[in-house]
Amino acid sequence: MLVKKSTETLNLGDKTRAIIKGRAPEDHHGVVNTPVYRASTILHPTVEAFEQRHDPTNKHRVVYGLLGTPSTFDLEEVVADLEGGYDAVLLPSGLAAITTALTTFLSPGDHLLIADTVYWPNRMFCDEHLKRLQVEVEYYDPTLGAGIETLIKANTKVIFLESPGSLTFEVQDIPAITEVAKRHHVVTILDNTWATPAFLKSFSLGIDVSIHAATKYLSGHSDIMMGIIISAEHVAADVRRNHRLFGQTASPDDAYTTLRSVRTLATRLKAHEAAGMALAQWLSARDEVERVLHPALPGHPGHDFFKRDYLGASGLFGIILKPQPRERMINMVNGMRLFGIGASWGGYEESGWQS
Repeated sequence: MLVKKSTETLNLGDKTRAIIKGRAPEDHHGVVNTPVYRASTILHPTVEAFEQRHDPTNKHRVVYGLLGTPSTFDLEEVVADLEGGYDAVLLPSGLAAITTALTTFLSPGDHLLIADTVYWPNRMFCDEHLKRLQVEVEYYDPTLGAGIETLIKANTKVIFLESPGSLTFEVQDIPAITEVAKRHHVVTILDNTWATPAFLKSFSLGIDVSIHAATKYLSGHSDIMMGIIISAEHVAADVRRNHRLFGQTASPDDAYTTLRSVRTLATRLKAHEAAGMALAQWLSARDEVERVLHPALPGHPGHDFFKRDYLGASGLFGIILKPQPRERMINMVNGMRLFGIGASWGGYEESGWQS
């Protein structure tokens, strides 16, 4: 049976890491998968143990259900390991991950630079909540790269990236932006939901905080709501403390289910990549299509950055259709039998398209 300590010095591939990390059968009577721990109250053997329950040197100790159990700790461990981060925390949604990460580093009077192509609810949070808290929000062109330095002010505290961008899929020059940010002591936060930790190792590119809507590819089956924040070591304590202060948590059942899904993430993403590329190429040849928005296609904005930084492409992309009457568009969508109309993505049903 696997003992965790024996793997630390091995050079392991992602498929292997996703299988062996975040599990300790020796702690659970030899059970291969970490069981579901449903808990609120945790009993302590002595008064002394109770008084020391929040000892920061023992962050994975179970002290209260809200603060995590082995069900959540193991998922946090494996996703942080896959992306090259130091620590991770779970939240009830991707938006919760975004808002918790942003508020960790922003205070009234601070300046936030945020990509102009971010997820729409993120934009709403910035425009409504952060501005109400007197945070100066400025949107920047995602293709700016190192030129973002011209926008940095004395009070700039965070640069938020989303690569590829929502709907339009521009790929950002992440290393150029993080290099500028580090010179100015600005925290960088990346929404890495599209690529997942399997296809983009954001911390090797200088990112401080990576965000995931685990609702998408990490859970992978269209039945979980969850967010994850992965942090570099120098900001991990701040993120975990803010996470605790907001009382954010994810259920142990959802953590267990998502952990099972992460075990097959690399294999599932290859299926998503193949199906997405086949469909993108098929659509590119259609007369009705003006343009396919897919980072892996030559000529797409940031395609060279994609080839340099990404290990693969997930299945989500966009298309621009040539102008058509609205009625024809509605009839086309309503008439589809294999494609549904919904507001999410990343589920298993998107990975099986074949010509």
